[in-house]
Amino acid sequence: MRQALKLHPDSPCGAATRIEVDVALPHPGSLVLCYFVTGRICDLRIPPIVTAARAEELWQHTCFEAFIGIPEATYYEFNFAPSTQWAAYRFSGYRSGMCAEEISALEVETQSRPECYTLRASLALDWSSHLPRDARWRLGLSALIEETSGRKSHWALAHPPGKADFHHSDCFAMNFP
Repeated sequence: MRQALKLHPDSPCGAATRIEVDVALPHPGSLVLCYFVTGRICDLRIPPIVTAARAEELWQHTCFEAFIGIPEATYYEFNFAPSTQWAAYRFSGYRSGMCAEEISALEVETQSRPECYTLRASLALDWSSHLPRDARWRLGLSALIEETSGRKSHWALAHPPGKADFHHSDCFAMNFP
């Protein structure tokens, strides 16, 4: 199922004109997210690919994100960088109780062409003992895009009023699975 991300009104972007995300559950216990950025890819600040590993503060530069949770409870944040580095965190409440989450399987692949950049993230859903399997989860999809000029833009399924805040419940705009 393909979802279009919306540009936050306070963060213009000259390089990316559209961002979409394909969400797939290819088999039970597996989630695949494929982010497609359309625009002048040469104007995006894309870090070089390095050895895939956990890294901190990926959200400070071009980064693709997914948030999974149930309303008013525990939620998870996943960061996927064009470098193929990644991060996973669990929160006990809105921006509180953050702890690094160890996950058993995560794979990030990228592809770049002049007018389209693609990042594909695959993860196993066996990491969560805090999200009931029989509950309807909420999914938030977002991206922080940094241009070569240093300008940053914020994209999400939905935005709360005011400044960009991917942790806000308004951003968890998709029922899942």
